Amino acid sequence: MNLGLQDKVAIVGGASLGIGYGIAKALAQEGASVAITARREGDLHKAAERLRADTAATILPIQADCRRADDCTRVVDTTCRELGGIDILVNNDGAPPLGPVLSFDDAAWSKAIEQNLMYVVRMARACIPSMQSRGGGSILNITAISAIQPIPGFALSVASWSAVIGYAKTLSLEVASSGINVNTICPGYIDTSRLQKVFAAGGEDPDVKAKLTDEIPMKRIGTTEDIASLVALLVSPRGRYITGTAIQVDGGLLRSVR
Repeated sequence: MNLGLQDKVAIVGGASLGIGYGIAKALAQEGASVAITARREGDLHKAAERLRADTAATILPIQADCRRADDCTRVVDTTCRELGGIDILVNNDGAPPLGPVLSFDDAAWSKAIEQNLMYVVRMARACIPSMQSRGGGSILNITAISAIQPIPGFALSVASWSAVIGYAKTLSLEVASSGINVNTICPGYIDTSRLQKVFAAGGEDPDVKAKLTDEIPMKRIGTTEDIASLVALLVSPRGRYITGTAIQVDGGLLRSVR
């Protein structure tokens, strides 16, 4: 299926590895020019080289820390200057530390909110004028299944990503008339470095991965391609009528009907 992403311009956060890299690759394979961001400059440029080799697409690496307002502005300004505008924004970053709710002080909560919520707010605010000038666009946020089905020890992520879902729903109502759709994806257990931390939290239990896998009706850990394929559809013209949703991609892990 041709998704109609040729000549579109996308920004993908946290794209030096994991889900972000997978999304950037999927969009590039569909013909989009992709600005990729990450905090570690060395890893970012290595990712850009791999993406160019694999896809022959235009890849623009921009080192940035999404927790900094100035960096968010710089990413958008640089993308508009170098690639001509913005059609697609994928907000994706790492997650805050794991731990009991009562173990985190105000500084930890503020950092989590800056990283997960304010990053999304700032990037959307900066990108929307360009999307409006180009006749529409798409904003996609990556959170986690824990934002819908909380998990002990994930308090910082659960609270801040739940706020992202609420923000995205409200934003979708306000920008729909401009031809912009806004959605959130909530991945389940996906094979990334973040999941390795979850495995490590199991301590000395050698069966922690098997136990997590057994919880999933499809009986497998998800891949970055499972996420990237859906993202590519949702941000394309073929997915433009879908907006205001929070979609779990979890192999059936979430049991409720909501």
